[in-house]
Amino acid sequence: MGKKLKGWRELEIGAVITDAGNMIREKTGSWRAHRPVIEHGKCIKCGFCWAYCPDFAIEITSLGEYVVNLDYCKGCGICAKECPVKVITMEEEKQ
Repeated sequence: MGKKLKGWRELEIGAVITDAGNMIREKTGSWRAHRPVIEHGKCIKCGFCWAYCPDFAIEITSLGEYVVNLDYCKGCGICAKECPVKVITMEEEKQ
């Protein structure tokens, strides 16, 4: 018999529900309905998209460009909302 899990009301504030450090293994990008598209020519490289992304889906290339790792992006749109120059748009995901 396995270990009994706590109910959600018994969890500590900030508790991790699954095993810690599973982000690399759990590709969650298939959940999204919209994807962020960055207009690189107008990006000022402020890093707001990277800083605010709750899924760590924004990556920085060796050239200093910010790109979206679609394996992990859930399409929440926070990056687009926080972009001060509005060069990130949310486009409908096409299947």
